[in-house]
Amino acid sequence: MVTLPRRNNATAQNVWLSRLQKQFPDLIPPAIAIGAFLVVWQLFTWIPGATLPGPIQVIQDTWILILYPFYDKGGIDKGLFWQVLASLQRVAIGYSLAAIIGITLGIALGMSQSLSKALDPMIQLFRTVPPLAWVPISLAALRQNEPAALFVIFITAIWPILINTAVGVKQIPQDYNNVAKVLQLSRKEYFINILIPAALPYIFTGLRIAIGLAWLAIIAAEIIMSGIVGIGFFIWDAYQNNNVSEIILALVYIGVIGLILDKCMLWLQSRILPEEQR
Repeated sequence: MVTLPRRNNATAQNVWLSRLQKQFPDLIPPAIAIGAFLVVWQLFTWIPGATLPGPIQVIQDTWILILYPFYDKGGIDKGLFWQVLASLQRVAIGYSLAAIIGITLGIALGMSQSLSKALDPMIQLFRTVPPLAWVPISLAALRQNEPAALFVIFITAIWPILINTAVGVKQIPQDYNNVAKVLQLSRKEYFINILIPAALPYIFTGLRIAIGLAWLAIIAAEIIMSGIVGIGFFIWDAYQNNNVSEIILALVYIGVIGLILDKCMLWLQSRILPEEQR
């Protein structure tokens, strides 16, 4: 009775070590690159006249923020965990709306050539507008920071989803459509069995691009919109107080979260799409 758990623990440990050994060669190059970057950065800060703090100084200045990311003193005085969480919640809402409307409208554009020609100039016009340019428009129209931030995320993320979905629908082979006509598939059966599976690789491409844009958009929106909890406003507040080390720490958080979001979308794509379509 006592030896079985020990054997199970030993087996689990061996499996974990074997996986780590297999992945170790892939971890060495990124580790070397990051280490070299930190060394060059630190050497650069020792040049006379340099004002940017080095990695050692950043850690010393932000040690409390690193150790206590969960503190909450009320208002906007919160740890980085709550700042990032607030931004992620806004991204989740705006991105979800963009995905629903973008995929739906993209399918409609892909299936209707006349609708595509009618809306294409407007789409090409709006998709080139930077996220920051939408901030004053959203504030003027919605009058509140929170809805305005959600709109900026939505309007930034919708275009790659919409365009890639429309392209995916247009790229469906004619043979598939001919088979659907021969089998006399209903509209519902055509959507489920032909259109969606064929367009999914394009849809996921749009979704992956959009999640990165949405994360960029919320940072830009929160920097401009004062008084809301979020990593963007945290950066702006640190800049106002001349806390450069806090800005650098926040940038690290932003980069890591952006990488995690992309990897999560890639993982979801690998679980849904067949291997030959990835």
